[in-house]
Amino acid sequence: MADGDTLTLQRDIGGGLNSGRHDRPALIAFVEDSTSETALREGLSEVAPGELDIRRGGIKAAINALRKSATPRVLIVDVAGADQPLSLLHDLSLVTEPDVRVLVLGEINNLDFYREVTRGLGALEYLTKPVTRDTIGRHFAPLIVGKAPVLETGQGGRVVSVTGVRGGVGATTVAVNLAHHFGIVADRHTVMFDPDLHLGTAAMLLDSPAGPGLRMALESPDRVDELFVERSAQPVSGRLHVLAGEMRLADQPDYALHAAETLVSALSRRYNFVVCDVPFRPQALFRDLLDIAHQRVLVMEPTLASVRDALRFLALPAGPAQIRRPVIVLNRLGQPGGLNRKKIEEALKTKVDVVIPDIPRVAELAATLGEAVSKNRNGFRKGIVEIARLTAYVRLLDAGKDFEAATPQRASLLRRLLRR
Repeated sequence: MADGDTLTLQRDIGGGLNSGRHDRPALIAFVEDSTSETALREGLSEVAPGELDIRRGGIKAAINALRKSATPRVLIVDVAGADQPLSLLHDLSLVTEPDVRVLVLGEINNLDFYREVTRGLGALEYLTKPVTRDTIGRHFAPLIVGKAPVLETGQGGRVVSVTGVRGGVGATTVAVNLAHHFGIVADRHTVMFDPDLHLGTAAMLLDSPAGPGLRMALESPDRVDELFVERSAQPVSGRLHVLAGEMRLADQPDYALHAAETLVSALSRRYNFVVCDVPFRPQALFRDLLDIAHQRVLVMEPTLASVRDALRFLALPAGPAQIRRPVIVLNRLGQPGGLNRKKIEEALKTKVDVVIPDIPRVAELAATLGEAVSKNRNGFRKGIVEIARLTAYVRLLDAGKDFEAATPQRASLLRRLLRR
């Protein structure tokens, strides 16, 4: 031990669950309550497949158990309720191997305590209870697999891709309403980016014109800068813009290598959120956008074909900035002849994150009028709020601002035509 008063932990985060001796357990957790246990199981399911070894009991139980058994590569301990948690963490170091990676849960919400646990005693991270699946996934999961956690401040550059697992499942509607929610309800600078130059409808759904700038950016990325972005993105409101284009079906853009990365980088410097409506077709542009995104959102409907295709999308390799698996949105639940949620989750072998009920009349009317489906208080709006929470990682949405008051007072294209 390097210091008699500190845990001797492996501070290099280059390892993972599979590093070190093969005879050591990968991960063991000792927690005091069922809520924390559930959060750990759900939040670590993607980085620690299989049955997690989570035992009831706090740090004292961990000390007693590890006196008699091999030290795991990753150890999660709960110090809630302990009279002298710092002393007990020191005692833990005496019964564990030096390279153990310790993650700590507790009830003390104090900066000095956090510093002592992580800097003084060498634990990799400390989280205050109660914890949720998302908190565990953001802060513990990267450290368990040997990655540096990505800072999720929500202040800029958050890129979210929305993809339908097959055509016609409502992915564009979800993407448009998510961007509308970020930009208008949450007051964050947001751009709705529709890369489909032939058949994209995001601009139309927001009653905004498409311009020539997007094609130019994809063909000549060296011309893209903040000024170019300002001139190319069309305003829907002060905080919501749309970047879209429209080409003849007979034309094909000459997509330049790495143009998507250059364009998204420029958008990220200008906007807090970049929502990309990314269809999955065998084109380099769309695959690049899926890889660039910080968070993927997959939209499916309750059909057997959607389940099959969702499984194929979930098997795609994650992008370099993606910590957790895609957010799964089950759209149109309750439609005639559709599967129920339980059957879908059994087939996917994972939980659906967000459910949106089938409200075809409301969705069709909103599309016709160029308005957000989630403008009114309905099941669709609730689903969009939940998607925003899962993708933004910040407390945004529905935080005291009335939706109707937040909606710009602008007549849709259809309404203007009807008034003539």
